[in-house]
Amino acid sequence: MPKTDNIEVTVLIPAYNEEQSIGSTVRSVKELYPEFEVLVVDDGSTDSTMQVAMDAGANVWPHPYNIGNGAAIKTGLRVAKGEWIVMMDADGQHNPEDIDQLLEHKNTFDMVVGARTSKSETALHRNMANKFYNWIASYVTHFKIEDLTSGFRLVKKDVVQQFIYLLPNTFSYPTTLTMSYIKSGRSLKYVPIQSRKRLGKSKIKLVNDGVRFLLIIFKIATLFSPLRIFLPLSLLMFFTGLGYYLYTFITEDRFTNMSALLISTSAIIFMIGLVSEQINQMRSDKVA
Repeated sequence: MPKTDNIEVTVLIPAYNEEQSIGSTVRSVKELYPEFEVLVVDDGSTDSTMQVAMDAGANVWPHPYNIGNGAAIKTGLRVAKGEWIVMMDADGQHNPEDIDQLLEHKNTFDMVVGARTSKSETALHRNMANKFYNWIASYVTHFKIEDLTSGFRLVKKDVVQQFIYLLPNTFSYPTTLTMSYIKSGRSLKYVPIQSRKRLGKSKIKLVNDGVRFLLIIFKIATLFSPLRIFLPLSLLMFFTGLGYYLYTFITEDRFTNMSALLISTSAIIFMIGLVSEQINQMRSDKVA
């Protein structure tokens, strides 16, 4: 049995219509870590997910109706008994034996995330989308993001509760947590894991949730590091206006209203970025 150092840990599992897999997931965790609290937040399932989880030995906290995966996580973060919280999916993708890999770094890092390797049983289009999200998030945070959307992670309860108000009610909570931790100066560790093919049909919609992930990235970026967004946009507008001015000067020997508009807009965007940066700095100083 893996060593746990007798620490107080809650394994938090959000679930919605996961009757096929929730029972085996809970039993596996309890067999490996009998001293851990296994907390299942049932997000208004219409099948027997709640009963199966209870029969398997989990503490179950039900939502009266389906609110969202992120909402289930927020509920779990509020009611969990453990000092440390391991978040994992209910669909069988995460191997409970990998929990020990996360716990190895609990005293060194504020958050430990299981990063899915190339050997994981994931769809090609999801892998490509995740690489794109990782690239954007890495640019925004100045930190190499290995798996932005992984739901398998370890956090300390008193730290993560500071970020609950930022979390969305949807599947985008891993994105928000990762970027919020990094941009607020918290430490992050990735450990390689091999995820398995989920049981049942995925509830993530590639287009709708993909757009939501991008919006979350930009939202957190403008909240913690505004100039990373505003400055490139300002430069793009400025050089577009300058290039158009040179073109019209050569071809028509004049400075057009469009060039003036683009250059003026670039200055306005830059000033908004500066003001946002100052507001962010004052907010950070007050929190510190």
